[in-house]
Amino acid sequence: QVQLVESGGGLVQAGGSLRLSCAASGRTFSSYAMGWFRQAPGKEREFVAGISRSGGRTYYADSVKGRFTNSRDNAKNTVYLQMNSLKPEDTAVYYCAASFIISDVYVALRVNEYAYWGQGTQVTVSS
Repeated sequence: QVQLVESGGGLVQAGGSLRLSCAASGRTFSSYAMGWFRQAPGKEREFVAGISRSGGRTYYADSVKGRFTNSRDNAKNTVYLQMNSLKPEDTAVYYCAASFIISDVYVALRVNEYAYWGQGTQVTVSS
């Protein structure tokens, strides 16, 4: 089992940057593909970014491609989401999630592929 704790959210002006971190418990962090999702009020949870077990493959939603970077440090059991050029429409609660994956290159994209979730961290971008 994996426990996830996000941090790094906050209030930022449009055009600014934030770096989210997600710390995972357990000794098998490298066995999990990791993902970031977000949920704005009144909307469904949506995929933002995902990264394979080794970190060698990433995938991004079109809405954040070129602005967000997903990375991981398996030695530190931590995954990161660097968010640049933030827009008001990026405002949401951001969640990290873990998916136990056998493949070293698979990036999970769907909510139901992830069994473990953090509590979320609020990101608010003012215009």
